[in-house]
Amino acid sequence: MSDGIVVRKCSGIEEFHRCVALEKEIWGEEDLEVEPVTLFVVASHTGGQVLGAFDGERMVGFTLAVAGFRDGTVFLHSHMTGVLDEYRDRGVGRALKLFQREEALGRGIRLVLWTFDPLETRNGYFNLNRLGAIARKYLPNHYGLTSSPLHLGLPTDRLSAEWRLDSARVVAAIEELTKDPEEAAAKIELPSELDGWKQNDRAQVAKVQARVAQEFAAWFARGYAAVGIRRSATGASYLLEPWSDF
Repeated sequence: MSDGIVVRKCSGIEEFHRCVALEKEIWGEEDLEVEPVTLFVVASHTGGQVLGAFDGERMVGFTLAVAGFRDGTVFLHSHMTGVLDEYRDRGVGRALKLFQREEALGRGIRLVLWTFDPLETRNGYFNLNRLGAIARKYLPNHYGLTSSPLHLGLPTDRLSAEWRLDSARVVAAIEELTKDPEEAAAKIELPSELDGWKQNDRAQVAKVQARVAQEFAAWFARGYAAVGIRRSATGASYLLEPWSDF
């Protein structure tokens, strides 16, 4: 990266402890549901990934992924990626994901999955538009109710991102050869007021969550996939297309 940040594999218990410390710094000490160092150790020793982004000797971001096997396919489940606030919007998250892709392809792994909150459209934009992932599964209350203040006491609904590492779509996205989509066969809209409601009106957030859950479930049942996000002054829209188009 141009600003001198280096992404590499983490190794050894000391660096795994630094990942846990970074978890707490990024998401807050009050969030007691952090992943323990033992999970980082297990991931590292069983075919997963523990990746760190370093500014000199300082770890400023990390990715934790575990190995998976489903329907005859080996994949990685990218469980967690975090970057310190002061290093956001500097390409650190993207560098972590691109290193993840290269390392996985080097082992013959062509698929990475992860989950993300559909109400966090900034993450959705990064996942779908910038990385070329798609989503075609909606997972209601996937992690159950948690003590994390980030979840507002609401169900932990998630979209499942599918990142097919050597697909033409992904290659075009990471090489920045595609423009943000403007139109699609279907869309799911989120209002611009949503971020404000997260601070002071949980009931409104719950209403939006319930609505988009129904809409995603309906479109996914018809064979559609979320392929991008269009942002505007009035909010953000998930854009969906029939999966057979890809």
